[in-house]
Order: sequence, then structure tokens, then C-alpha cells
Amino acid sequence: RGRDRPNYAPSSGQASAFRPDVVRRRYGNERSIITAIYNRIAIDVASNKIEHVKVDQNGRYAETVPDGLNNCLTLEANIDQTSRAFIQDAVHSMFDEGCVAIIPVDTDLDPSKTTSYDIQSMRVGKVVQWKPQAVDVELYNDHTGKVETLYDFPKRLAAIVPNPFYSVMNEPNSILQRLLRKLNILDAIDEQRGAGKLDLIIQLPYVIKSETRKKQAEERRKDIEMQLSGSKYGIAYTEATERITQLNRPVENNLMNQIKYLMETLYSQLGITPEILNGTASEEAMMNYNKRTIEPILAAITDEMKRKFLTKTARTQGHSIMFSSEPFRLVPISKVADIAEKFVGNEILSPNEVRSIVGFKPVADAQADELRNRRLNQESGEQALPPALATNQGDAGEEYQNGSEAYVEEVPPEEDPDNIADMTMEEFNKTVKPNNTA
Repeated sequence: RGRDRPNYAPSSGQASAFRPDVVRRRYGNERSIITAIYNRIAIDVASNKIEHVKVDQNGRYAETVPDGLNNCLTLEANIDQTSRAFIQDAVHSMFDEGCVAIIPVDTDLDPSKTTSYDIQSMRVGKVVQWKPQAVDVELYNDHTGKVETLYDFPKRLAAIVPNPFYSVMNEPNSILQRLLRKLNILDAIDEQRGAGKLDLIIQLPYVIKSETRKKQAEERRKDIEMQLSGSKYGIAYTEATERITQLNRPVENNLMNQIKYLMETLYSQLGITPEILNGTASEEAMMNYNKRTIEPILAAITDEMKRKFLTKTARTQGHSIMFSSEPFRLVPISKVADIAEKFVGNEILSPNEVRSIVGFKPVADAQADELRNRRLNQESGEQALPPALATNQGDAGEEYQNGSEAYVEEVPPEEDPDNIADMTMEEFNKTVKPNNTA
């Protein structure tokens, strides 16, 4: 009461009980361990940050470009997908089909008339027909709610990303395809075993050669089937001269050994291990996995986007599409403090940057954003004094950097005509007499 319910306009387009923009994978892939491998790699690729940036003359990051393309890569790719879900979908589709087409759907200007357009949204498409200068792409239309085909879409406007592991995953006789066929055979055998069949052989007391005897044997078989299916406990009776043999052991084969061999070969060629899939891999294994598996996929995606979505003029002006990862993501918390001290002490990171990496809010202090060594308290260009000399106090027998021992008498401020407290190290060494009598 007292509140007005929001009056939304009725949605137009086709309604569906499931998401029509989600691509259905090839038959068999979704029923095997192959999907787990695809999904793990796709999630790890999507966890890296991809941005539209400007670089300096040395190719180093300078600044982020706040345009529509960067919004698609960092926040929202389209009305149905975030940027991370979009990259994950692209990688998964690339593994399944062998290549994937990233299509700019909404732009501020017509791409067919000008190259200076800004991308507002993009989607993952499936290439169904290849032509010399164009491709036919199946793409989900978020206005009609249907998957439609874009005929003769220019290749220069579509980022067509091939699978870097095509020879391992998508070739007809590749390791992954052979493994998939073996897994499908194993699934078929399991279905046969669980189909409720008894696999019985009935030996009748007469020779079955004539048609009459065959009819009698068929009637006897049907009679036993009726007894077993119609009985509450599955019990049937036979004559004293009949013998029944049950085939309770399948024919031995080496199918499981072949599957294990293909799995180990696939893991080695993709650069992954079982520990990576279950989350118990070591830091060295994860670094090797990121370099051999994740980096080639990210490079293939960003290079193709840079080639198709950025003009030659923009690239000469320093525009680029780069990917980056969190360097401390795999570091255990016990080592973070030591690494942070080294990065801050060597003037690589500021304290606020370290706090953001650890997960704390930045401090509202100008010194927390400075790149300087906190272990050096003196100003640049001045030589540090020992603590005893800085406070104008010294102990007899204290050893200095020249190896000799010296002592300093405690002098009140009013009896300090030479201003020892304001002297530098060189001036002080000329004033103090070394004690070499020891």
C-alpha cells in the first residue's frame, strides 16, 4: 500500500523456457570428461583482464581507453553476458568448433561505410560457410530471440579466432577425438549393462534343425520371458532336461587401458595435469600451465581483435588490446608479506598498490602513493649518520666504517662552538681524534 508497482513495457520477441543464446555443444562432448577440460581452461582464460589501452613508443602500457570496446572487454559484452562470461563462451566455442567468430553487433556508425566506428556490443558466432572475402555466421539476435544466419559477413569486420590447439583437439584423428570415440564406446557398453538384460543361454533337450523345432524353441524362450517378467520376484521354472547358463562376465578388452593412455597424452600435449583440474597443483605447475596453455589462447584472441577492431591509424597512434593477469593470485599468503616488502623496498610498487593487491582499501595519505624506499629516512644526496652521532652521543669503543675506534664526549649545546651536530661525516672525522691506544 502506498507504493506503485513498476509499469514495465511488455517484452517483444520469441519466448523460451531456456536461454536461446547459450550454444549447445557437439553431441558427445557434454557427456564426457572433455567438457570438464574445456570448462577449466575457459574459466582460467576468462580470469585474465583484457583491455583496450594506449601504449608508449616502447610498447608498454600507458593508459586505458574508456570507449565502448573497452566496456565490452571489461564490463558488459552484450545484454545477456558480462565480459568474463563472453570470453568464457568464446573459448568454449573455439574448442568445440575449431574456430570462433567474434562479431560486433551494435556500433555507433555503419562499419560498411567507415572504419572509425566504436563497438557497443559483441557476440560469439559460429562460422557455417567459408568464402574468400566473407563468411556465413550463425548468431543470436537479442531483438528477435532467435539464432539467425548472417550471410556474406565481411571477414575484415569479424574477429575469427582459430584454436591454437586445433591439431590436438579438432583434427579428425587427433588425440582428443580418439579419446572421445573411446569414451562413447565405454558409455554404450555401460548402457547395455544397465538395460536390465539377463544374458541367458537355454539348452533344450532336443536338436534344433527343422522349422518345427525352431518354433518350439522360440515358444519356450517366450514362455520363460513371460514367467520372469510376470513374476513378482522374477522366478521361472524349467524342465529337468533343460540347462540355463548366464553370461555374467563380459568379454575382456583393453578399452580402459587405451583411455588412460589417451588421457595422459592429451594432458601432456595441452600442458595440464590432473592436479590442475582438482585445484591441488603446485605453484610451478600453475606457472607452466599459464605459459603453455593460457597464454597462447589469450594471444590468439587479443591479436585477432587488435587486427580487426583497431585500424592501422589507431595502431600507429599507440592503441592496442592487451591482456594481463594478477601476479600474486597463486602466491600463498605466507609469502605475500615478504614479496610486498621487496617490491616496496625496491621502489616497484607503492604501499597503496600493495594494499589493493592484498584486498585492503587504500590509505588517504600522499606518502602511501610514493615510490620510495621506506628503509632510507634521509633525503636524497645526503649521507646517513650513525644513530649515536645523529643524537650527538657516542660511546667509547664504537667501531666506525674505517675500522678504527673513536669516542665522542658528551657536549652540551651551549658548549658546542664548532656546531658538531650540524657537521657532515667528513667534517666530523676531521674533528674527532681516533683512539688507537687500545
